Amino acid sequence: MHIALFADQHLASLGGAQVSMRLQKQYLERAGHTVTAVAPKMHAASYFGGDDALIDLPSLPITLDREYSMSWPGRRTDRFIDRAFTRRPPVDVVHVQADFWGAFIGHRFAHRHGIPVVHTMHNRVDVGMAAVTPLHRQVLAVLNLWRRWSMRGIGSAVGGSDGWAFLRGIAQGSAAVTAPSGHFARRLEQHGVFPSVDVVWNGIDDALLAEVLGAEVLGAEVLGDGSLGDGPLGDGSSFAARDTTSEVLIRGGSADSAAHRPRFVWLGRMSPEKRLLPFLEAVVESQVDADIEVIGGGGQLRAAEKIARGHDSVRFAGRLSYAETLARIAAADAVVQTSIGFETQGMTPFEAAALGTPTVISDPDIAGELRGGLWQVSGPSVTELAATLQRAASDIAAGTAPKPDPEVAAAFRQSSRTAAMIEVYERVLRSAP
Repeated sequence: MHIALFADQHLASLGGAQVSMRLQKQYLERAGHTVTAVAPKMHAASYFGGDDALIDLPSLPITLDREYSMSWPGRRTDRFIDRAFTRRPPVDVVHVQADFWGAFIGHRFAHRHGIPVVHTMHNRVDVGMAAVTPLHRQVLAVLNLWRRWSMRGIGSAVGGSDGWAFLRGIAQGSAAVTAPSGHFARRLEQHGVFPSVDVVWNGIDDALLAEVLGAEVLGAEVLGDGSLGDGPLGDGSSFAARDTTSEVLIRGGSADSAAHRPRFVWLGRMSPEKRLLPFLEAVVESQVDADIEVIGGGGQLRAAEKIARGHDSVRFAGRLSYAETLARIAAADAVVQTSIGFETQGMTPFEAAALGTPTVISDPDIAGELRGGLWQVSGPSVTELAATLQRAASDIAAGTAPKPDPEVAAAFRQSSRTAAMIEVYERVLRSAP
């Protein structure tokens, strides 16, 4: 098959969806399929391209660090894509893995050429917008207007101005809709986004997982700023190996592992919906006797550093490569997940489970899907999170920390996730007119 992936952001940029798409592309190609990824051109100085399987759309940077960009869904972009695909094999399936302009552009391409669409929903648009702006209702109304204009003539007309109307609208024209978790799939069905949503978790690279699980001390630490060197993406690797490179130096199974302060890791984008600041407030309130590592970057870094000032146990590691991040998760005693109601899967607790690391969980939906190996926070307050951190530290020190469910860990491998997605593609093709 030739699968055309459409994304909101370039596959080389930072983000969980991009990590997932890079892995899907890699494993589909290993299975003998052709994959072309279509996304806005990336403007970051550290990116130099070089993968012929990528179509970089004309774009404008939308963040100060030029990491993220957008492409306008219109006739000019349509013509650019059509010209690019004339030099490639015919496309069998369009897989939209986007929530905004990438979704509009992908559906327009599929509609023009009569190609079936599989759409993976990644985003609780309503929750995300409410977390970042008090004008979220007005923003959603504008997004719905943009959606109706960009996708006019595709599927049935969908009215409404809220987040669920937006998701119902971008699902129009899809032959199948998938979600990365059971709880998100249920919500999509309940809100009329699609009658029956396939659950296909995002996965973790089998080879990298095996390497991290089997790793021993390699004699050195990763750099504190998260850098690996001066490769084209600034992490010592090429684009194709960005997330699966084994150049990382992993700490695991060290001689002092039997007696140490508990080690907690928080990782993610430093933005309001991820709730990093309440986590650090809970660390301060609890006075938990543990080492805290915060991995990631974003707009709330200065606010986070201010809260943690004077607490030597808190360390900010910066942005790390995917392989480095997995190594840190494997070396930790617990991962801390703090967002509530926002995540459509919540990759981090599943990555932790696959690596044998339990998680402090704030989101009850993720806790239910994880099925074990966790401490569940009883509510959304800082005080409740502080109490759970204390309980987790006590269990870790006593050697009674919960163990992740081995079935969840096995089902999270990317090879099984790619096989599940191929089944969806094949079903869609069998039912295509």
